[in-house]
Amino acid sequence: MPQNPQIHLVSRPQGEPLAENFQLVVHDTPALTDQQVLVKHEYLSLDPYMRGRMNDGASYASPQPLGEVMTGRTVGEVIASRNVRFALGDFVILTGGWQLISKSDGRDMRRIDLKAAPMEAWLGALGMPGATAWY
Repeated sequence: MPQNPQIHLVSRPQGEPLAENFQLVVHDTPALTDQQVLVKHEYLSLDPYMRGRMNDGASYASPQPLGEVMTGRTVGEVIASRNVRFALGDFVILTGGWQLISKSDGRDMRRIDLKAAPMEAWLGALGMPGATAWY
């Protein structure tokens, strides 16, 4: 399996986020246990709420823990599966974070239809920003 580069938030930004607030960490790709899936991310949605999560104060979203993969919605392809609901080659949307590959038990994932719309659209008009605009 390939290496898994990740971006971790390592300090709270004061004003605009800077490169020094983040750290590139490379891990081995995680091994799977029963009912888990590996997803290789193709796209990450960078959304305004992420800046608020970088703070350690009260907000509608909990603060991003320091020293962990920065959160974020992603779309990608299932590259390994021990979950009967997802097969190799399925395209999915999930909160995979700022990393190349994520592991999931499948509860936070759903299949997407690339015949209905291109992959990146599932993070825009067909994703959370689109739902926010609709409501």
